[in-house]
Amino acid sequence: MSSFSDLQDYVAIPALTSLVLSPDGSWLAACVQSLAPDRKKKVSSIWSIDPGLAPPARLTWSANGESDPAFLPDGSLLFVSKRIDPAAARQGGEPDADQPALWLLPARGGEASLVAAPPGGVSSLAVARRSGSFLLAAPAFAGTAGPDADAGRRKARRDAGVTAILHEGGPLRHWDHDLGPDCPRLLAGQPSGPAVQPGDPVALADLTPDPGRALDEQAFDLAPDGSLAVSGWWVFGRSGEARAEVAVIDVATAQRRTLMAEPGADFGQPAISPDGRLVVAIRSGHHTYQRPGDATLVVSALDGAVPGIPRDLLAGFDRRPLNATWAPDSGSVYFCADDNGRRPVYRVHVESGEVTRLTADDAAYDCLCPAPDGQTLYALRATISEPPAAVRIDLAAPAAEPVRLPGPAGPVEVPGRVEEVTVTAADGATIRAWLVLPDGAAPGAPAPLLLWVHGGPEMSWNAWSWRWNPWLMAARGYAVLLPDPALSTGYGQEFVARGHGTWGGKPFTDVMTITDAVTARPEIDASRTAMMGASFGGYMANWIAGHTDRFAAIVSHAGLWALDQMFATTDKPAYWRRTFGDPAVRPERYLDNSPHLHADSIVTPMLIVHGDKDYRVPIGEALRLYWDLISRGRQAKFLYFSDEHHWVLQPGDVRVWYETVFAFLAEHLLGEKWQRPDLL
Repeated sequence: MSSFSDLQDYVAIPALTSLVLSPDGSWLAACVQSLAPDRKKKVSSIWSIDPGLAPPARLTWSANGESDPAFLPDGSLLFVSKRIDPAAARQGGEPDADQPALWLLPARGGEASLVAAPPGGVSSLAVARRSGSFLLAAPAFAGTAGPDADAGRRKARRDAGVTAILHEGGPLRHWDHDLGPDCPRLLAGQPSGPAVQPGDPVALADLTPDPGRALDEQAFDLAPDGSLAVSGWWVFGRSGEARAEVAVIDVATAQRRTLMAEPGADFGQPAISPDGRLVVAIRSGHHTYQRPGDATLVVSALDGAVPGIPRDLLAGFDRRPLNATWAPDSGSVYFCADDNGRRPVYRVHVESGEVTRLTADDAAYDCLCPAPDGQTLYALRATISEPPAAVRIDLAAPAAEPVRLPGPAGPVEVPGRVEEVTVTAADGATIRAWLVLPDGAAPGAPAPLLLWVHGGPEMSWNAWSWRWNPWLMAARGYAVLLPDPALSTGYGQEFVARGHGTWGGKPFTDVMTITDAVTARPEIDASRTAMMGASFGGYMANWIAGHTDRFAAIVSHAGLWALDQMFATTDKPAYWRRTFGDPAVRPERYLDNSPHLHADSIVTPMLIVHGDKDYRVPIGEALRLYWDLISRGRQAKFLYFSDEHHWVLQPGDVRVWYETVFAFLAEHLLGEKWQRPDLL
């Protein structure tokens, strides 16, 4: 028995989700997500990880968890938590844990103390590496000045029983949550000493009064001396279009100027160099009807008086950068990028633009943490068969195997093996995939096959997945094919362009071509195959259902069904207008690519899964798909989650999701009688 044989054991596996290095490089603060004692939710705690390979130690223990650790220069640790304030409790007050607040853990250990508790809570954090001043994002109501006015507005709404939101421009929703009724602002603060005493809150300066929706989902950073901040900043057009710029804000005066801006492009994740001179950001071109947008790293001088054209650091580098992090000497930038089913670490020299690949293994990296001496890089490393773990990379020998650091969760033992497979498409493109094979799969004992198509669509199967984990399927005897068809990242811009605006074209034929190749293998039972996908993968599930009967069963999670319907109900209608056009004016791509137009051809039994709080692919897609199937007398089941969103995350819901999928597949691939999960 392994952790993948029992769902209760699986959901209890701790997950390492983020990593940050102390200023002196002596230890790493890691966020670890684990099952709460009541087993009804996951909570995050902060652990210390020793680069010298000593055992890890847990630092925080609150029932509501902690996140977003950030070091002050003296080694003390700021973090965000909904934990109850013990000082308020001791003084007889009402400890309010409804909103996440900012806390500080002293460098030498001891009790954490409350630093700041804006009425709307704290959503993210940045720290100046020399001065120790900090910047946090906190929602506040329009027209309010200061925490008392904001708290008063909140109380008045609660007392009146008002939950309504009035929108006057900008987006309404994002992924899984409503935007509003308050809007994020950037608040600056400075601890008064090496530790903040309970009852002595830090004064916060509002740098962005009434920004509207300009700061939604935007990253920000502080200059080393704390004098300037940079932040992503949304600018909205009159026709529903938006673009993200990079703004510079003077912390002393709150004066704001634009540093990076370009029509038809977004600039995001700005980071200031350790010497305070430069800003690096990711520039993402907007999709147009003709071409997909590309992404690159750009750099600008922080002190530029007027916005100029940022310099492209990656000219000629045909991969999309992620996770840009400055080297300690400000001369280079480390970043990751999807590449042929991996996500290596790269370094680009700022002056020369020379790009060097630093990792050579089959892994995906994240959370890059350069050591102060410039000789070592710490990161999270994951593969298809191993969850994220903290590792040490020797920059003097980058091709060497990274050293795994002792962490809060040990390695897992997977029930099978993974292989890489490739095939050539009709147009000559190479299509590759990972193939997960269960223990025992062999020519004399072929395994049934599950084809899984990833979401995105511009992403890649290159790392461990907690939500869609193929090893749970392998533990039950299934092989799982994880292909990267047209639109996938890691193969260059032209590979993305192969499927641009034609989702039912080459992405579909790529998937079918590599499935043909894999089902021809002797260890695969071609007579027992099923298909599963979520988001774009759910779209492909719906498209496949209407274009072939080769699969015995199809699972469509958060799948797009009627593209013209989803165009204006998703949280990203501007994306659809750029890529597919307005269906009322330019309907061709909707007519050519919408799965609902092929409902009459569907004969394969389908399991539909959707969360009511999904705003990226709204619930109406699943409701209409289910009706279109049952009204035609087709076999269909609908697993509906009233409180979940684009993903299914709560431990109990994860359990019934997998139990339902297992039962559905067993009925149609293994010939077992349908067995409804006990909790449903």
